[in-house]
Amino acid sequence: MTSSIGTAQTISPASEGPRDAWLSIKRGFRGKCPHCGKGEIFYRYLKVSDSCPSCHTELHHQRADDAPPYVTILIVGHVIGAMMLAVEEWNDALPIWIHALVWPILVLIMCLALLPRFKGALIGYQWALRMHGFGGEDGDGDSSKTRA
Repeated sequence: MTSSIGTAQTISPASEGPRDAWLSIKRGFRGKCPHCGKGEIFYRYLKVSDSCPSCHTELHHQRADDAPPYVTILIVGHVIGAMMLAVEEWNDALPIWIHALVWPILVLIMCLALLPRFKGALIGYQWALRMHGFGGEDGDGDSSKTRA
């Protein structure tokens, strides 16, 4: 039996147990840390913090890339397209300038509101599945960094 006095104990990712994917996605969607749900993921609009300010879980491993914009465009396009068709069905006498004013503004507002939420949800999902260095052994993470 070895003594652990004076040495830092590390917990291997395999001994941590399963992570709740839905809970971490919900936390990420709210912009909170997928591990503790308290700290903020982003320190600016879409800039991910290197680690959670509350529980110090490393977040720099995330690889959101093009998925959040893709999902945002998919959702916003379907919602706005359906709304445009519904308004046109309801009142086909609206002048074109109203359409040209209203729809781009709604698209911009929805995209700006949903993009960080989808990015946070994806980061939470990656954390739950231990992807890209979030506790997995896939080699994508930076193994030269030590955890404090």
